[in-house]
Amino acid sequence: MYVAVGQFAVTPDWRENAGKCASLMAQARQKGASLLVLPEALLARDDNDPDLSVKSAQPLEGDFLHTLLAQSAGNAMTTILTVHVPSSPGRAVNTLVAIREGAVIASYAKLHLYDAFSIQESRLVDPGNQVPPLIEIEGLKIGLMTCYDIRFPELALSLALQGADVLVLPAAWVKGPLKEHHWSTLLAARALDTTCYVVAAGECGNKNIGQSRVVDPLGVTVAAAAETPALLLTEIMSERIALARRQLPVLCNRRFAPPQLL
Repeated sequence: MYVAVGQFAVTPDWRENAGKCASLMAQARQKGASLLVLPEALLARDDNDPDLSVKSAQPLEGDFLHTLLAQSAGNAMTTILTVHVPSSPGRAVNTLVAIREGAVIASYAKLHLYDAFSIQESRLVDPGNQVPPLIEIEGLKIGLMTCYDIRFPELALSLALQGADVLVLPAAWVKGPLKEHHWSTLLAARALDTTCYVVAAGECGNKNIGQSRVVDPLGVTVAAAAETPALLLTEIMSERIALARRQLPVLCNRRFAPPQLL
């Protein structure tokens, strides 16, 4: 199965961002991708107004997602991204959506909010309270995560124990001392913890690192972007997952009970 990862800088104009997403969807489909992963919080971003992503929140029935659903109609490629959805006056939920054939096939409210490194996402964003669902694409089971979730191995492990073969991660990874090192280390660690592919899309604006990656089940980076806009395309193979799980049967060798989440 071919997977694509779209990396770009989100602007303050949701219409421009929707157009960029639609363009990446068309390009990925033309290249034969069955899955496209886009970054986190794509409605709007402004370096001078850190609250804009919440202020610009739209319901899932809003115009932003309507544009993407129209682009998705009539084809089987699955696109995964996150947007802010209003929850109460002045607050929102950071919501991952998976769309296919013109419909939302799954959604997930971000569990772990980024209250770290002097940032407090929970100030305006409400956390989710349910483990994300698995979706299926061409016989592979896909686990859903968002950005800061990658620091919590319990979630990745829970998805793998449910049967996930691939973990996807829209992200907007904030720049800072050692943050690029954390990003690359955590992506490889979660792949090795679970013997899953990890497909991570990063926003590449002035404050975020970009550096989208696809990491295979043995921790090898098989596709990567730098800090500028990019569209990655790579093949992920069920045979590679099976090989990793024969050579490194960590899911079978575990002596601890499955993690209890929520």
